[in-house]
Amino acid sequence: MPTLREPFHVGPTESLADAFKALVDEALMLAEALLSPNKLIGEMEQMRALQVAADSIEAVDPRRAEVLRSRASRIGLR
Repeated sequence: MPTLREPFHVGPTESLADAFKALVDEALMLAEALLSPNKLIGEMEQMRALQVAADSIEAVDPRRAEVLRSRASRIGLR
């Protein structure tokens, strides 16, 4: 007797609803970016500054460079 159960299968209605929700979320994010381009530009400048700082200290302090890159990667997720 197997100890693992059958995988959970999502019906076509749920997958269509999930796909539609994802599409709406992406459209809202695009609209927000188009309505506030200065915010997006500011975030990109912050990310770039952190990447440049990480590149400049990579040889001396790789752990600190990794922390800076991690911070840069999270800026766009806010």
